Amino acid sequence: MRRLSTDRIAHHSPAPPDGPLAAVAPVKGAQRLTAVDDEASRLGLVPGMALADARAMYPALAVVDADPRADADLLAAVADWCDRYTPLVGLDPPDGLVLDITGCTHLFGGEVALLSDMVRRLDKGGYAARVAIADTVGCAWASAHHGTSSIVPLGGIRAAILPLPPAALRLEAGVAEALAQAGLKRIADLIDLPRAALAARFGVALVRRLDQALGREDEPITPRLPPPTYVVEQPFAEPIGLERDVLGTLHRLAGRLGRVLEQHGDGARVLQAALFRTDGKVYRVRLGTSAPLRDAEAVTRLFGDRLAAIGEACDPGFGFDLVRLSALVAERQSEVQSSLAGPDGAAELAHLIDRLGARFGLDRVTVPVARDTHIPEYAVAAVPAHAAVSHAVVAAPVIEQDSRAPARPIRLFERPEAIEAIAEVPDGPPVRFRWRRVLHEIAATEGPERIAMEWWRDADGHALTRDYFRAETRAGMRVWLYREGLYGRETGSPRWFVHGLFG
Repeated sequence: MRRLSTDRIAHHSPAPPDGPLAAVAPVKGAQRLTAVDDEASRLGLVPGMALADARAMYPALAVVDADPRADADLLAAVADWCDRYTPLVGLDPPDGLVLDITGCTHLFGGEVALLSDMVRRLDKGGYAARVAIADTVGCAWASAHHGTSSIVPLGGIRAAILPLPPAALRLEAGVAEALAQAGLKRIADLIDLPRAALAARFGVALVRRLDQALGREDEPITPRLPPPTYVVEQPFAEPIGLERDVLGTLHRLAGRLGRVLEQHGDGARVLQAALFRTDGKVYRVRLGTSAPLRDAEAVTRLFGDRLAAIGEACDPGFGFDLVRLSALVAERQSEVQSSLAGPDGAAELAHLIDRLGARFGLDRVTVPVARDTHIPEYAVAAVPAHAAVSHAVVAAPVIEQDSRAPARPIRLFERPEAIEAIAEVPDGPPVRFRWRRVLHEIAATEGPERIAMEWWRDADGHALTRDYFRAETRAGMRVWLYREGLYGRETGSPRWFVHGLFG
């Protein structure tokens, strides 16, 4: 992005200034220009110049405070938009992007057509950009920032960078100045010099950048978003905006994606629909599944539920000109013979979990799983239903309820609630207790059921024993009480709690 900061100010400010424009920020105690637009550049103003000097040259200069955070947000938004060309889009702050378009150019009619489409769309949105295609990241960066050719032919890296200044190698300002003072004003002046001497005098970074530009050292692109495992997409000559058209497109794409997944024996666990709006905004609708999925009808219903839950937050504006469906995460899905005796209950349960997850969030749909512990509040854990169904979470063995085991209350409190209780003898059951400011008289009790706490449950090492009682009040309320601490052995003043209610 050639003028990222000033383009943002000019096109996103409520009242953009007229005339030459510059962004300023304090640098070492002085206000300096950090960015200038084309008109200010033609007047001889450059980034790094003191504001006082710029005002002396052109008093009518419009000045706006620099906002690096807003620039970074805009760069991220443009990177999202560039995802239409390739899923491998990396950030090159403060104002650049790096795209790996290997294997993508034929979708747009070749490299020239891809660049033309990109520049045209950016220019239409009000953003000036310089772009270049080369075999290496270093050569592409050099050509975009300092070169004149937008496409470096295969094998033409050396010829492309020879006439460029050393700054085109992405060197620090001090290194570039030192090279200029030594008379090395072009890359051609230093490219054939002994590497050891260059590294000793100007630093190892110079040699490394030179090797990266020439392709002698790999320079991988770190994509901003993880690349999808499988992806299909549908561009449109005329934008679409109706929900039924979007869902119809997703249904066709789901069919294509399902066939690809079937060929590889996989099923999607995390799906994402990317809706590219004509003005550059991108909506990403993501959902997960409780089991590997590749059925087009099921995928369409899930996205229908998800879009219904999102509502107006996904505004089509003037329409979407590209819809992409991706399987971000895939798992092995073997063909399974369905039951001949009746419907497949597991598949129906998985579909129910998926639909609830699409509306409310997959992690919000939970199921209780028994844990291998005798401590009541830890005996059951709520885990995401999709993890329990797909066995992604290894839960403890389910404990079968023994008919001879002590009964447990229907409603167990998440945290026991403290009460004031009075007992006839210190180790005996209570005769009355006060809970939530109400005094309850006990008519009958059953117990105690002694449960010793596991020592690791208490961070202080004071794991007190509990004596549980099932009690019924004179009003007919049946509660589950316990006394914490053995009187005279673990504590001198045991505390009482109510832990649950029976039906």
